[in-house]
Amino acid sequence: MSLAVIAFDFDPYLHIGDGVVRWETLGIAAAIFFGIALAAIGARTMGLRADDLLFVVLGVVPGAVVGGRLGYVFLHPAYFTEHPGTIIDPGVGSLELGLAVVGGAITGGIVAALLDGNVGRWFHVSALPVLLVIGAGKLSMVLGGTGQGQPWTGSFATAYLGDGPWGSLAPALPSHPSQAYEGIATLVVLVVLMGVLAVPGLRRPDGRAFLIAVGLWAVARSVVVTTWRDPVTVGPFRTEQVIALLIAIACLIGFVGLIRREGPASPALATG
Repeated sequence: MSLAVIAFDFDPYLHIGDGVVRWETLGIAAAIFFGIALAAIGARTMGLRADDLLFVVLGVVPGAVVGGRLGYVFLHPAYFTEHPGTIIDPGVGSLELGLAVVGGAITGGIVAALLDGNVGRWFHVSALPVLLVIGAGKLSMVLGGTGQGQPWTGSFATAYLGDGPWGSLAPALPSHPSQAYEGIATLVVLVVLMGVLAVPGLRRPDGRAFLIAVGLWAVARSVVVTTWRDPVTVGPFRTEQVIALLIAIACLIGFVGLIRREGPASPALATG
């Protein structure tokens, strides 16, 4: 093994009495908690009812599950064509993140519209929390050995030793830490968005901040996917790259649409 490889050899479980929980699971749970807390602060700042946030979050779940499952089917079409009955079987496969974000945004937006009609403000509030949850969640995957990329022995290659169990196939094989790449890239996007929101015209609470956040994340994700182990399927692209790029294009179209239809901003909206 190359001396440049970062080798992890630890127990991926936290033992609490007779119970155990994966460190990765705790990390993702913490990311979600802090994301919701940040959203609650944003909701209060925007004059939204903080207790409505629970309903919006619950509204996100079904769309995220359906969208994520649909994305996973797109990633493995041959298998699900032969076994269509397993599409709705939660014990087979997993969820795809890109369409999970899209699906969650759609159903969460529907709930927000039903609650108070302030859909744009709710999307504005969710921009930074979404990036925080994705970025911290992806970094948490390092704790479980999940999301390893293609074999590689470069300076930042990682390998997982010991019994695990680890979340990637052949965990001891030095590979790109794709999960860490995406986590770091997403947090960089978060910092960039914070700077963007300092521009009065761009912090108008009509949902444009959310489109910028998801669009930039999707672009970063499409770059990181080049290090994944998934096969190339569409020209030079992997299926996940196609999904991410389509999301980025959709966000760009939505952003341009919001810019074109906006009228003169009132002082309250311009500084909200």
